[in-house]
Amino acid sequence: MTLEEKLSILSAAAKYDVSCSFGERRKNFVYYSAANGKYIPILKILLSNACIYDCAYCINRKSNNIRRATFTVDEVVKLTLDLYKRNYIEGLFLSSAIIRDPNYTMEQMIKVAKKLKEEEKFPGYIHLKIIPGADEKLIEKAGMFADRVSINVEFLKKEAFFNLTPEKKPEEIQRPLHISSIKYLQYVEEKKRHPHVNPYSPLGQTTQIIVGATNESDKKIIEFSNKLYKVYKLKRVYYSGYVAINNDERLPQKSENPLREHRLYQADFLIRFYNYSIEEIFDNSENLDLNIDPKTLWALKHPELFPIDISRAKFDELIRIPGIGLKSARKIIELRKYGTLNLDALEKIGVSLKRAKDFITVKGKTFKDLKTYMPLFEFSQNEYDS
Repeated sequence: MTLEEKLSILSAAAKYDVSCSFGERRKNFVYYSAANGKYIPILKILLSNACIYDCAYCINRKSNNIRRATFTVDEVVKLTLDLYKRNYIEGLFLSSAIIRDPNYTMEQMIKVAKKLKEEEKFPGYIHLKIIPGADEKLIEKAGMFADRVSINVEFLKKEAFFNLTPEKKPEEIQRPLHISSIKYLQYVEEKKRHPHVNPYSPLGQTTQIIVGATNESDKKIIEFSNKLYKVYKLKRVYYSGYVAINNDERLPQKSENPLREHRLYQADFLIRFYNYSIEEIFDNSENLDLNIDPKTLWALKHPELFPIDISRAKFDELIRIPGIGLKSARKIIELRKYGTLNLDALEKIGVSLKRAKDFITVKGKTFKDLKTYMPLFEFSQNEYDS
């Protein structure tokens, strides 16, 4: 099998793992990944799809009749370097089906990262997936050579593991999460005292939850994610909408609505960055409304708090307004130091006026009033004459 054929098979097999990426770019194997505060193009592949496990939901389960392929360590290194030199990618995301056993699989992935970093001096980003059941020493080694590590939690309850992925044990997921979080926090503390300390997954760790394969409510999923953030200090929980790719009586026959996945991300961000509580978002409901985003819905349920005058509102008030994000809220406060806000200024700093218009005023003027000309700066008559 040629290298190009392997790339086609193993990049397609990797698309169901969302715990690093956002969308596609240029080629089918190149995705955007959130790395160090920005999105960069990465090569997203599996080392192998020749799995010894038979997880009900996975395209790579051993009972599926699909084309199988396995990269060698040198092949992954060559691919990564070639694509990097051609400016297709700035990093590598490497996961794998279980080959032989978890330790052997993890060892091969670590060899890739080690060779890239130590021998080839690869300056790009590396994200390694931790294989469930791998030894603690291998988990530590993975963090030494990767900028970020992740392990997929997949499900909220043990019963789902026993039913849908019988070869895996819940503790084989929990233990690596625990080890990685401790190692990462130790690294962060040591770096404060010794800037040149050996790193451990310096960009932290992430995980993935499958949404819709089991019957948990949105509220239960968000509550579970909130615990993961607090206990394991995760950088991000990714939500992967269930895709009905296997005919299995243990699973739903329909794929999950992608909009549900989107709403979970919105709720997740509101809790982590916008100071919303779980209770505020769900308000005695178990699931998020697919017809309206949770921030707008909360605003509509609290008419007593709106409209908000953005010419004098505090930061915490501004970020509660639909259509105003963290960056645009900071820019509004900055703009207020220099002059009067108008519609052009708001649009230029990223405010979604379509969403915000019914929830804001500027010095008592509504959106309808503001549609008429309003200067950005107010001058005294003397200043104007000069």
